Amino acid sequence: MTIQDLPLINACLNALATVFLTLGFVFIKKGNKTAHRNCMISAFVTSAVFLTCYLIYHYNTGSTKFVEPAWFKPIYFTILITHIILAVVILPLIFMTFSRAMKERFEQHKKIAKWTWPLWMYVSITGVIIYLLLYQIFPQPKPQLPQQPLAEQLSTE
Repeated sequence: MTIQDLPLINACLNALATVFLTLGFVFIKKGNKTAHRNCMISAFVTSAVFLTCYLIYHYNTGSTKFVEPAWFKPIYFTILITHIILAVVILPLIFMTFSRAMKERFEQHKKIAKWTWPLWMYVSITGVIIYLLLYQIFPQPKPQLPQQPLAEQLSTE
């Protein structure tokens, strides 16, 4: 595995988080609290692994610029900006929501989860969309990156 593999891995992690979030929602609506808890913990862990991989990738490569097509830039940047802002907003909400659940303050947990869940879903889904736009639908010029395996790159720093 090389650093160039991380965008795809990140998209897969976002997609997996979306699946866990969806299942968690379904399970709590059906009253299955244990399955809900397990899905939400899985979404949290998946998102944490995503964030780690994302930071490693961008630390080593910088940002990927959306250059073309020019006509799509306003749409792309609207998605990107809302994604980034909500990704920052969602972090403390996730921790507050988890904290309330762990302390068994379920009424308070439900009140904040009404905000946390849809924002977390939006961030996870738009993460996949951003990957698709940058790397599949409108592939952007790629920065020159080292070809050595990721483990070697990390051990030499």
